[in-house]
Formats: sequence, structure tokens, C-alpha cells
Amino acid sequence: MRKLAGAVMALTVLGSCTDQSGTAAVRGTEAGQAVTLSAYPEQVYWGDTHLHTANSLDAFAFGNRLGPEQALRFARGEKVRSTTGIDAQLARPLDFLVIADHSDSLGSTRRLYEMPSSQVTDPVLRHWQDLMKAGPRQSQKIIGELMVLGAKGEIPKAYYELGSEQATREIWTEHTGIVERYNEPGRFTAFMGFEFSLQPNGNNLHRVVIFRDGKDKADQVLPFGSQGAGINVERLWDYMDRYEQATGGRALAIPHNSNVSNGTMFELVRPDGGPMTAAYARKRAAHEPLVEATQIKGDSEAHPFLSPNDEFAGYGVAGWELGNISLTLPKDNSMFAGEYVREALKRGLEIEARTGVNPYKLGMIGSTDSHTSLATSDDDNFFGKHTGNEPNTIRAMEPMNLGGADGRIGWNFLASGYAAVWARANTREALFDAMMRREVYATTGPRMKVRLFGGWDFTAADLAVDWVKAGYTRGVPMGGDLRKGSGRAPLFIVSALKDPMGANLDRVQMVKGWVDAGGKSHEKVFDVVWSDMATRKPGSDGKVPAVGNTVNEAKASYANTIGAAELTTVWRDPTFDPGQRAFYYLRVLEIPTPRWVLYDALRYGAKLDAGIEKVHQERAYTSPIWYDPKS
Repeated sequence: MRKLAGAVMALTVLGSCTDQSGTAAVRGTEAGQAVTLSAYPEQVYWGDTHLHTANSLDAFAFGNRLGPEQALRFARGEKVRSTTGIDAQLARPLDFLVIADHSDSLGSTRRLYEMPSSQVTDPVLRHWQDLMKAGPRQSQKIIGELMVLGAKGEIPKAYYELGSEQATREIWTEHTGIVERYNEPGRFTAFMGFEFSLQPNGNNLHRVVIFRDGKDKADQVLPFGSQGAGINVERLWDYMDRYEQATGGRALAIPHNSNVSNGTMFELVRPDGGPMTAAYARKRAAHEPLVEATQIKGDSEAHPFLSPNDEFAGYGVAGWELGNISLTLPKDNSMFAGEYVREALKRGLEIEARTGVNPYKLGMIGSTDSHTSLATSDDDNFFGKHTGNEPNTIRAMEPMNLGGADGRIGWNFLASGYAAVWARANTREALFDAMMRREVYATTGPRMKVRLFGGWDFTAADLAVDWVKAGYTRGVPMGGDLRKGSGRAPLFIVSALKDPMGANLDRVQMVKGWVDAGGKSHEKVFDVVWSDMATRKPGSDGKVPAVGNTVNEAKASYANTIGAAELTTVWRDPTFDPGQRAFYYLRVLEIPTPRWVLYDALRYGAKLDAGIEKVHQERAYTSPIWYDPKS
């Protein structure tokens, strides 16, 4: 486990205990421990804010039999046995975890599986029970049927009756008890949370909800379900407000998989089609400071249709361009603008120009959305989306079966991603507060260390001294707001260090978005620092040449003979207009490395079709820094 650099820690470990199943667990940690906060964030903490266990209706139907305890043990670095019988362990532990089981019908498929068949009278439920009893392969068919029926509003009433309030409370309080035992301030943070799975007409409007608080407050509510919410996500925000008013606690929500919302996640109008008002924009911004920009079901940072001049904009879009999450509605090009985060950030500026409030002032994180209980996003240790995608010889070429239609193939899944949080300590409070101020970034899996500060008087000389202190005292970090600065162009301290166990870095890019006097948004991608700058000169088009490719596909290997271990610079915006609203975020690219499909081919003899993407450039996206001329 990495140590907290530069911080003094006063930590009293209470030891461990053994629960009734004989599994080692950490005792309650609220009393007897004290973690001293550093003066400012000096450590980046790695975690997954979006993991599903057997308590999720779809995860259990897929065949997952690992519960919250195994998920937490795995995230802490212990070896566990996967549902399909494979030993699984992270090369490096995580620092925090959010188990985000679906609030809708929490534990319902497990209860259906365990019910005596004589008590199952509904024919659809009897069919689903028979599929689960028949084995994992047959069980997976349930999810496609559930998604299609859900998109049509035709799920049997008897199914929802499996999720009674009493049954939900039993599972929730058992879950919060497990999470509380594994929370160890200063060493590992276990958050309370759930997923709100709003999905009108099969369009993904899901959110993960994270509580800042412990079991005492979380037990005062139940996870809020999406049934009856229609298209109205405001019902979730109202639930969060009621929770905070009743308990004195805090909660935030994180949208994810905007890439399969068919354009409905980041609209220019309200969900009901009415005009975007300042009140609605303010409410959304207050409850949703972050967005999950990359995960197993594709990458949502940018799309080539929206950013045709960005040669790196097509990452992780294959298969996810076909339609919504259930593939019950096809997608057309007009929908992309409401689905990708870069465009959402631009739309936020446009809406702010009209209303005075930016609803899409979003920091970026990654997480897995794994339904295996295993929070791993390493390509050489990828356990798939669900138990049917755990390592095997055919998973790369199998139909996904996430919905009612074919079209997506196993290799369309990404081994992605993780949330990186710059916080003053590894505690619920410090991590949550860092998320609220958006001092976070996303990676597709590698644990590269990235920092971004914006200010008005940085110089290259700052990099030779305590530039982090300079960033905090004379500027703002990622997620922050630059105040007006006498008409001068802003300067940015940029720093990226490779994952010590991973690939070298190709380049660091600054992505800028702005809105002109007519209220129209624009974007530009700048290469600000890259490896071998002495010899890799930009071409006549201004673009830096490709870094090269050392991947040996037959051996699923690469060599760090190209790229750089560290890239730093102080960059000034050459296109700055002091009268224009703007945002700036970093995209950091690694050199090419093997995708998980090549590791499958090497280890299991998997056959890979010619069209499969076998090599990629993994990356990180920081939260933006915003500039407002009226601030």
C-alpha cells in the first residue's frame, strides 16, 4: 500500500475480527482512530466508485455469486475466487471502493432463485427461475429479456413485489454493516452508495449515489429506486435533499454511460422538453459535480463526429454507437452531442451564457461498472463486465447479450477505468470533499500521476522548486475556477508521471472549449508537451507525429523504449480572449500497449477476428479548470 506522502498520520488500528462465516474482517473504525489532514492534497488516491455484487439484480442473473464482503476484500488486495472458479487478485490494492448495487429490485433475482418453485406462479418469473437453475449461460438470457421488457414498461408486477421494503431494508442494513467493518480511515475507505438506474425507453440515465457518511446515517434511508420516475431525475435530487435535511449528512450523484443515452444525458433543454432554466441548471450542478467519463461499457470523453480534427477522439466508441443501452432504439449522429463529455462541457458554457448558470460543470472520473464484484481495470487482469465475460477462450468474439438485440461483441468492452482523487487524507470525508470540489481525474486503468494548476503568474522556474505549493497558493487546481486576471493569458502548470508499473507517456494535450460573443461554442486540442521533443517536431498541420509502436501482438507485450517517464511544462494559452468563457482540461496519452484481447489470445488460445482492436493508447482525463470573464 502506498504511504501518504508529506502528511503526518495518527492512526490507531483496532485489529480484526472473524465473522460467523469465518472470514477475516476489519472492526468498526469510527472510534479510536485519528487521521491528520495534510495542509493541501499531496497524495492521489485510487478507487472504483461503481462496482456491482451479487445483490444487483442483473449481476446475480448473470451468475455472480460474490457479495459485498468478497468485493471489499478484493479491492483491499486480497486474493478471492471468482464466480467461475478463477483465482483473482489485484497487483496493487485500491485506496477506496463504492459498491453501487442497483437500487431497483435490490436482491430480487437472488430471492427468486432461492424461492421454492411452487411459490412462483407468474409464468415470466417461473421462466427466469428455470433459466437461473439451468446454469450461468442460460441465466444470462434473463438480462436481455429484463432490459427489453423494462424499455417497454412490461416487467411483471410480481417481479417488483420481490423487492418489498422489508426485504430491501434487510439487504441494505446487512450491506452497510459489511461496508462499515471494512472502512479503515487512513488505509482504506469503504463508501456507502447505490446506483439509481433510470432508463426511459432504454436510454441510459443512470447515476451512482455516494454518501459521505457512515452506517448510522445511511441506515436512515433506503436506496432510491427509479421505478415511477419516468424521465424525471429531479426525483433523485429531491431524495438526496431529504436525506441531507433529515440526517445532516451529504450525498452526491455521478452520471455514467452517457454514450448509450441516445442523446438524452446532456440536453440543451430540460428532460420534459421545456427550456433550460437557471433553477434547473443550478439544481443539477449542485447534485452532480462529476461524470464517469470512461468504464467497461465504452469511453465517453469525445467522439470523432463531434471532434473531426482530433485524431484521438475515437477511443472506446466501437459498438456503443449502435443505439441505446438495450439496443431497443438505434442511434443517429444527431444524438452524439448529448452523449459525450467534451460536448457537455461546451454546452454548459452555452447554457451559462444564456441563463447565468452552468449545469454541466463536471469533473471527470473513471470507474469499472463491473458486475463480477472484482474492481479491476488492468488489461492483463481483466475479469469482464459480468461472469459470462470472465476469462475464457471465446469472450472476445461473443455477442454481448446486454439487451434484446445482437450487434455488440465482447471485444467492444474496455478494461476501464479508475477514479483518481487528490485528497488531504484517505477518509470518507476527505475523499468526498475532493470529489465535490472536482479535484479528481479519470484514467482508463493505468495509475499515472497527473496534476494541473491554472494561474496568472506561473513561470518555468516554478518547476524547479515546490511547484505544487505554488499551484495552490498562486493558482487553482483541476476542478477550480480562474478569476479574471487583468487581460493576461492564463498559465498552466502541467505534470504527468507514468504509472510505475505501466507504459511510458506519449504526450500531454490541453483540451480547450470556449463560447464566442454569439453564444456558439468551439474547441481546440493543443499538444503541450510530448516525449522526444527535440526530434518529434509538429508537421505542417501543427500535429505532433505518432510516438511509434513497440507492441508484439504474438507475445502480448510492449517495450518502454519509446515515450517518456515524466512530462512537465508551464503552458500559456496562445488563443486566449479575456472576454470569452472557457474551460481547460488535460488528456494524457500512453504509448501503444496490448488490449486485454491479446492477453486472452496468449493465455487461452483465443481466436481473434481481423477487425478486432488489439492495441490502444490508454489515457487520463483531468477535471477542467474554468475561466469566467465576469467572475
